[in-house]
Parts: sequence; C-alpha cells; structure tokens
Amino acid sequence: MAFPKASKALADHLENALSGFSVKKKPMFGAPVFWVNENMFAGVFGDNIFVRLSASQKEELFSQFDEAGPFEPMPGRPMKDYAVLPEEVLNNPESFREWLTKSHQHTSTLPVKVKKKKRIYQNYRSFIIAIMVTQEPA
Repeated sequence: MAFPKASKALADHLENALSGFSVKKKPMFGAPVFWVNENMFAGVFGDNIFVRLSASQKEELFSQFDEAGPFEPMPGRPMKDYAVLPEEVLNNPESFREWLTKSHQHTSTLPVKVKKKKRIYQNYRSFIIAIMVTQEPA
C-alpha cells in the first residue's frame, strides 16, 4: 500500500513548532514523525498533522473542533490514541503549541518502549535449515 506523500509545508510547520521540545525525529509512513521515549507522539501524514492524546484529550479536541478526527493511515483502521489536528488549530500558533504540549506531556508519561529483538531467521527455509543443522543424527 502506498502512503500519501507528506506535505513539505506541514512538515516544516510541525518541525518549527517543536523547537524547544525534547524529541527525536524519525521517518515513518515516508514522512517525518517525532518521538518521546521511543513512543510516537506527533507527525505528518499526507496533508494532516496527527498527535497522540489521552482519551479525555481526544474527547476535548473532538468537542471543540468539528474538523478534528481520528488518525487513520489506512481507511477504516484508526490508530488508537491518535487524532488529526484541524486546520483551525494548525493556523493558530498558540492553539497549535497548546495541543503539541498536551501530546508531548501525555506521551512523556508512557513507559519507554523497548526495541524488539531482531528475528534470527529471515524466512521459513532458513529456520528449517538451522533446525536440521543443530539436530543430532539418529
């Protein structure tokens, strides 16, 4: 599945707004995404900026802004805890910073994500060969 190309203008807008925040920038979905404690907290997807929020913060966002909605990188499959910020928020520097701060604070409270160990076997055939090699002859 091909993801929509991230808007360069929105990517720059988000990156500028995050100056002063303690974050890591790593690409995901072929677009810039920002992380706190190895947890994704904000990013650009196509023509949208999404943020991670608590359930109560999402309710607050959705009740204040009709254009706000769940973040769905694949139609019909929303990502839990993520919301798309409406244009009204993006165009208001104070409001934009407020929602980024809420997202950053919420994500900072989550446990640090530990990277999963890489799988030793790249495919099923490698796995079978490894088993055959390690077995003792009968």
